[in-house]
Amino acid sequence: MTTKSALPTGTPPPAKPRVRDRIRDSAADLFYRHGIRGVCVDAIVEDAGTNKMSFYRSFPSKDDLVAEYLSDQACEYWSWWDAAVAPHAGDPRRQVEALMQAVVDLVKSGSKPDCGCRSSRGCALGNAAVEIPEENEKLGAIVHEYKTEIRRRLRKYAREMGAREPDVLGDALMLLIEGGYYTRLTFPGNSGPVTAIAKAARALIDTHLG
Repeated sequence: MTTKSALPTGTPPPAKPRVRDRIRDSAADLFYRHGIRGVCVDAIVEDAGTNKMSFYRSFPSKDDLVAEYLSDQACEYWSWWDAAVAPHAGDPRRQVEALMQAVVDLVKSGSKPDCGCRSSRGCALGNAAVEIPEENEKLGAIVHEYKTEIRRRLRKYAREMGAREPDVLGDALMLLIEGGYYTRLTFPGNSGPVTAIAKAARALIDTHLG
């Protein structure tokens, strides 16, 4: 009896993830689930199946790893955001409505690995902001720039749709998104206020355009 090989003859097996990538992936999962302060280097290297020597060859310090984690989460979020609004290019109101509905869908589907929000525990960068000391300007700047870009985008949509007070509308929409993610923690089972933000956003827009 003959069996088929999983790979064609002569095909090399898939390359194993680099140690650096394993460390980064383990840290991303642990940081999100347990918090940045709650995860030590020992826990990361154990989860990644490596050692401290390899860790410090890859990252000069834990803060450098945290900085990469935060930047990665921001990039994932922008990819998710851009995909949500892309079908409605040129129609800012529909873009905002699609974005808000995408937030609802994200919550209903549970955590989503390709979005920096990771809805089961809210926004990864928002969570980090609570833990980052004020004197840590490097990490604080990453979070600040990320949140500032969310605000800038929403205010831009509000201007483009002709809102009377675009900055006010943009900020109100941001508050809906920010608050919505965190109600997910206190209202499990998709029963929280976040499920209403698409309707709330439409009402806000109507008020500012009417």
